[in-house]
Amino acid sequence: MTGPRILVVDDEPQIQRFLKPALLSVDYEVIQSGTAAEAKRLAATQAPDLVVLDLGLPDGDGKDVITAIRAFSAVPIIVLSARDRETEKIEALDRGADDYVEKPFGIGELLARIRTALRHRDGASAPAETQFRFGPVEIDLIRRRIARNGEPVHLTPKEYDLLVLLATNAGRVLTHRQLLAQVWGPAHVEDVQYLRVLVGQLRAKLEADPAQPRLVTNEPGVGYRLIPD
Repeated sequence: MTGPRILVVDDEPQIQRFLKPALLSVDYEVIQSGTAAEAKRLAATQAPDLVVLDLGLPDGDGKDVITAIRAFSAVPIIVLSARDRETEKIEALDRGADDYVEKPFGIGELLARIRTALRHRDGASAPAETQFRFGPVEIDLIRRRIARNGEPVHLTPKEYDLLVLLATNAGRVLTHRQLLAQVWGPAHVEDVQYLRVLVGQLRAKLEADPAQPRLVTNEPGVGYRLIPD
């Protein structure tokens, strides 16, 4: 019995030759595509459980593939690209990608990101969780209670909203714009300093060492991610 179906979209034959056996070895089913047009068709007709997508394709931009897929599917999309400009990553995430991995990459990291994205997908289709635990930090959404090492932690309303947003998307990078729009509203999507201050306050209350955060981590120039256990 095969596991989840992964659509790999990349026009580099060596990447395809490298990824297919690696994914098959952990029981994923693999579908391959080398073009934007074929990727859109396969995403619509083959019902993949996850898409690994290169941005540089011979017949179009991978970001347009994200937009096309998001018109009909919430399938997790992990961008795999040699483009290292922050604007490219941010636009891909804002268009609906769930994560990104830069080339060159380690297969262990990519597989971990795939597992996280699939868990997030499964969690989204299950009844909403109301309790979370991340190391010493406990979150109870029903009681609006936060604790660290069993001791209650008082958060401001915006600190709480930010933590809940990160926790319900644990393992997924959320862009500055996504976080600002959710916590402060669409009028504040450019006010990144607000977010930096709030993250600093949250780390001071939840991290063992706020200067070396292990829970709420920074994706430089892009956004933040809450690291699950």
